[in-house]
Amino acid sequence: MVRWEPGAPQRLQRAALELFTERGFEQTTAAEIAQSVGLTERTFFRHFSDKREVLFYGQERLVRTFVEGVESAPPGASPMEMVTAALRSGAGFFTDEHRPHSRTRQSVIDENPALQERELHKLATLGVTLATALQARGVDRATAEVAAQTGMTVFGIAFARWIREGETRSIADIETDVLRELRSLVAPAA
Repeated sequence: MVRWEPGAPQRLQRAALELFTERGFEQTTAAEIAQSVGLTERTFFRHFSDKREVLFYGQERLVRTFVEGVESAPPGASPMEMVTAALRSGAGFFTDEHRPHSRTRQSVIDENPALQERELHKLATLGVTLATALQARGVDRATAEVAAQTGMTVFGIAFARWIREGETRSIADIETDVLRELRSLVAPAA
């Protein structure tokens, strides 16, 4: 019997990603993931409802960091300034040490339509939560929705650039560039 070790969710997450990469998502079972780190299938299901969720572990923390960014924006900040604060806060979630994991995780997601759908759902939930946080700061609903969805678009583009092979800039720097591109697009229309 294996002696209890802390960090089971993280160990299961690393093992799952490795097995998904080697064998494919569909060909890997929860039992195999658990066994690869000396745990039981029952332990796996104590931490994750299914094998998809192992790829989305930590989502609540990411959502929380975005909301904290909105809440920490200075009084009188515009909706886009609050969204920018949320993006800055969320950028701390994506460190250089985390980039290889994110690249591998995304490659697994890109190969499976059900995982792609789950990833889109995650981003949609993040957008709704961001809009709710903006409304709590006094932004009207329509403006909050537009600002939040704009923020999610900026985040999505920045994330895709951040995980590209050879990319070395921080996600915060990339988000700044994407926001600059956005401003140049809308400036003539204003």
